[in-house]
Order: sequence, then C-alpha cells, then structure tokens
Amino acid sequence: MNRLAGVTSPYLLQHADNPVDWWPWSPEAFEEARRRDAPVLLSVGYSACHWCHVMAHESFEDEATAAYLNEHFVSVKVDREERPDVDAVYMEAVQAATGQGGWPMTVFMTPDGEPFYFGTYFPPEARHGMPSFRQVLEGVDHAWTNRRDEVAEVAGKITRDLAERELSTGDAGTPTGETQALSLLQLTRDMDPASGWFKGDTKFPPSMVIEFLLRHHARAGSVAALEMAEGLCDAMARSSLYDQVGGGFHRYVLTPRAGAPLVPHFEKMLYDNALLCRGYAHLWRATGSEQARRIALETADFLVRELRTPEGGFASALDADSDDGQGRHVEGAYYVWTPGQLREVLGEDAGLAAACFDVTEEGTFERGASVLRLPRQERVFDAERVASVRRRLFEARAGRPAPGRDDKVVAAWNGLAVAALAETGAYFDRPDLVEAAVGAADLLVRVHLDERARLARTSRDGRTGANAGVLEDYGDVAEGFLALAAVTGEGVWLDFAGLLLDHVLVSFTDPDSGALFDTAADAERLIRRPQDPTDNATPSGWTAAAGALLGYAAHTGSEAHRTAAERALAVVGALGPRVPRFVGWGLAVAEALLDGPREVAVVGAGPDDPAAASLHRTALLGTAPGAVVARGVPDGGEFPLLAGRPLSGGESTAYVCRGFTCDAPTTDAERLRAALNG
Repeated sequence: MNRLAGVTSPYLLQHADNPVDWWPWSPEAFEEARRRDAPVLLSVGYSACHWCHVMAHESFEDEATAAYLNEHFVSVKVDREERPDVDAVYMEAVQAATGQGGWPMTVFMTPDGEPFYFGTYFPPEARHGMPSFRQVLEGVDHAWTNRRDEVAEVAGKITRDLAERELSTGDAGTPTGETQALSLLQLTRDMDPASGWFKGDTKFPPSMVIEFLLRHHARAGSVAALEMAEGLCDAMARSSLYDQVGGGFHRYVLTPRAGAPLVPHFEKMLYDNALLCRGYAHLWRATGSEQARRIALETADFLVRELRTPEGGFASALDADSDDGQGRHVEGAYYVWTPGQLREVLGEDAGLAAACFDVTEEGTFERGASVLRLPRQERVFDAERVASVRRRLFEARAGRPAPGRDDKVVAAWNGLAVAALAETGAYFDRPDLVEAAVGAADLLVRVHLDERARLARTSRDGRTGANAGVLEDYGDVAEGFLALAAVTGEGVWLDFAGLLLDHVLVSFTDPDSGALFDTAADAERLIRRPQDPTDNATPSGWTAAAGALLGYAAHTGSEAHRTAAERALAVVGALGPRVPRFVGWGLAVAEALLDGPREVAVVGAGPDDPAAASLHRTALLGTAPGAVVARGVPDGGEFPLLAGRPLSGGESTAYVCRGFTCDAPTTDAERLRAALNG
C-alpha cells in the first residue's frame, strides 16, 4: 500500500502512484520495519531534481523492482525541502562514507534509523562501474539476512561516529577586520580572472559571497572586493545561467567539454532567484550599473510572474525538464533554440538573435539546439532590436509546454523573497513588488505561524504542512520581516521578527557555547542533532539567524540578541579565512557587526510627507553594511528608534547612530547619503 496520497509535498505526490509501498517519514514507518524485521530504504530527493525523476522512472515505476522492494524493505520517501534535518543528517553519513553526496540520496538503515549502506543514483542496469539498483537491493537483503551482526556493527559505528562529531571554532573569537581581509585574499586565490567566475567546472551562483564583497567594499573601501563582485555578476548575467528571454536564474552551469560554452542545469529555484535579485539590486545601489538594474528587475518580475501562488506566497521551483513538443520529456526543452526556430519566430531578425545570443547551426547544447547567452564580442547590437527580439521569443516560448512547478511554500525561501522584493521595489519605485512582498509575509503569518509563534516549514494551497520549521526558517523569515519593516515603516514586522528570534534564543541556541543547532530542542530526535554553520545554496541557518539577531538588536537595543549574534559569529572567524566561499553570509553579517551596524531613524509629519519620503529613500539606498532603518512620526510607537527623535526646526529629520554615538540630526538628504556611504 502506497501511503503518499494526501501529503502536502508535490515531490512525494509524484510518487503516490508508484507500485512501491512508500511511507512518508514517520514513526509508523519504522515501527512497521521493526514488526517485519526488515531494513529501511530511505530515498531522499526533491521535485526539481532531474536525476530523481530519472531513477523514479527507471526503478520506482518498474513493477518487478517495486515487488522486490515491497517484499524485502520498508521504503520511506522524503522531500529534502520539507525535511532538511533528515536530509542533512543522512547526507553527512553518505559524504563521510563515500566522499561525495547528491540527490537522489539512497540510504539503507536499521529499523532504529541507523544507516549502514549508502549511495545516490543507481541505474537499472550496471554501467560505468556502478552496480544496478537491483544488484544493490539484493546485496543489502543478503547482508541483512545472513550477516546481521556485521550490519549491526557497521550501523552502530557510523551512528556513534556521527554523534561524536563536534564543531570547534577554536579561539577565533568574534571576526575582526583582519578576518575579513584574509577571507577576501582567499577568495582572490579562488578566482579565475579570465572568466570572472570562481575556479571549477561546475559553477553555482555565489550569492552570499557577493553580499560579503559589496559590504566589505562599503566598510573598508576595498576596490578589489567591488571589482570581484562586479566580475561575478557580469559573468552570471552574460552566461546561460541567466534566462536571457524570461529573466531569472537556473540552478548552476557546467563545462561539458574543454573550450565549450557553459550549459545550465535548468531547474529554477526560488532561493537562488530571491538571493540574486537582492544581490543585483545591492550591486546597483553601490555602482549604479544599468545591467544590475535590469537583472534585478527582470528577476523580480520572474518571481512574481511564475512563482507566486494564488495564496500570495512563492512556489519552491520550476522543473528542469519539460515536453519537447515531440512527446519526449527532456531537460532544457523549454529554454533552448535552434536557428530554424529563430527564423520561424523572428524572420529577418533571426540572424541578429543568433549572433547576439550565440545560437549556432551545430548547437551549444543537445540535438542541435543552443542555450542563449551573451558572449563578449566586438559587434555592437542595437538595444531596441535586441529588446524586441527578447519580447518576441518570450511570447513564442509561452506556447511551449511549460516545466512543472513545485508549488509548496517553504518558509525560509519565502523570507528571502520578501527581503528581495521589498528592497527591489523600494529602490526602483515599484510598489507592486513591495505589495508582493507584503502578500508573502502575510501568508507566512497567517498560515505558517501558530499561536505560540512557531513556524511551520511548508504549506501548500494555503494548508499548513506537518513539519516544524528549522533554524533557517526562523533566520530567513526574520530577515525578510526586518527588510519589510524598513521599507514600509510598519513596525508590526519588527514585532513578528522579534517573536521568531526569541525562539532562536530559547530553542536553537546552546547556552554554554552560543553555537546554534538546525533543529529546535524539542524537535524529533534523529541519530544526530544537525548543526552546520556553512552555506549551501542558501545562507546557513546559523549565520542567517545571526544576521537577523544583529539587526533586531540594532532596532531595539536588546543586549541579549546582540550577544547571541556575536557568539554565533565566532564560527566565521574560524572558517572565513580558510573557506570563505562556504561562509559568505556569515562574512557579510560580520561586516555589519564591524560597522555597527548603523541605526537610522527618519521622522516626518506623516506618511505623505515628501521630505520624509526623500530622507527615507536615501536611508534605504545607503550602503553601510546591515544598516537598520525606521521611519515614522516623532516618538512614534512603531519603532523603538523613533523614541526621543523630534523634528528639527519643524522639518523632517534623519538620525544616524552607531554603537553609543550619534551624528548630528540632519534635514538634508545629501548629508544623510554621505553619512551612510563610505
């Protein structure tokens, strides 16, 4: 009996019709394994994962494979985006045992959840040195049946090794200016100056590192940091990582062969696009780059157009695969073009499009098709004609079968989207984007937040998911609420952020060391309580929470929240100079700590006061790292920073403080700009 019908995860629902007797992760599944004295197969993936779909089609939809699984195993299917704690714990075991990891993740374990054999994708027939999935199943069953003592010994040792792992920050202490400079130096060594990317054949967007570089430039005046940020953003914007027709970014790009153009893995994730939308907006704020402005706005429009749900939240992802129009479900079909397709849509402009976007007769991807990119070249193209080409290609592409959408709403990633859309809307005078941010924040409060101010990890169709929020949910949602408070001047978002961060202090923080855990103290107990300060595709929950704690402390003067942020950032001092690419968000938060962060209060006669609006916009456009902004009337109750802040000479006034020192109040926007830039 397959038990996946009725769950909220679109990924699990994709397997609800499999002949495999799937269980969702639950105590009942492990109790069934004990009752049957059978090993557990844990299969972890996510909706937009190409190879997850491949393995599902090859093995989990196969009647003979399913029959063998049903007879010999209890099969548990997990959506890693709903249960990042389960994914993290067992991925750590996979990586420790095999030296690599990825999805689909395949783990065999005892009925007590202790793992003893691992892998990722297994093909239906043995190839390229990999055993077939059926061979793996038969081998595991043979070991479980005939060598149980060995299996128990291996499982016990792996579990003990995981439980005994400790994260040590040494004597690094709170990050210093030297920490930040050494981190920048290591990033410089990791760069490939010829391409503008970091070294390596597979290139993921370094969103958190870009935020660090921009903040380091703002605080320390480092030209090298700004040039690196500009180079990375230009390389991404020109490459096939960016959807040159519809806006938004794919998951990553790789080099298929030496000298060949980069090609993307085509899934589009909410978190990548939220982080990059905000990153390009911040680059524009620092430099005035027209390219950065265009990319930020096109990415914001993509988010609202293609990922917003009817309830006001944002869906998790678009699949990499879609129908190619010939009945084949293939990766990238929605996004690639042949010269013939260009001629059909564009007529005489097809040649210009092919030259501009590098569409060749032989193709840069597969089956003679090319992925659009903007290579550097001497020829100058007419901007209006290129814009017309983009528009017509977009309209024509809309008639193709669209990639599937994973429409579950993940709290953390929606928090990232709230921050990105609120700030992008404010910078570029797009109130519709701010409204979209407010709508998503409202959904998080209405659907994800319970009466005890605890977050649910996911929802779908307005229905709250069963899984508790993890640390990244609390950190990223609080960050989104703080950004929304700054943009809208509505203090209720600061209050909601405070409720979430109080839970971080009580439920996620080690009171002795100040270290943070990814799950709450009262969360389901796994074989190890996950704890990871390093970034992956998103900011680590650890450093996301540290950033929100620091911002909230600047707003409220709370010593408890600032102390918690400082203690949490000790790990950045230990990791930053060694592996800065994996602790970018922590380095960005450390820049805010080193700069103050600055506290800006703007008071005016009311919400329609144009002078106050000008000062408020100037404050939002300030580049001082992590600066917090409050806007309201003198002594207004919306924000603590407004207390004791009168008008100056009857005019709208801005106050800038840092630590325990304040600048003279100013009514002049240019003086405020100077105080917040450099």
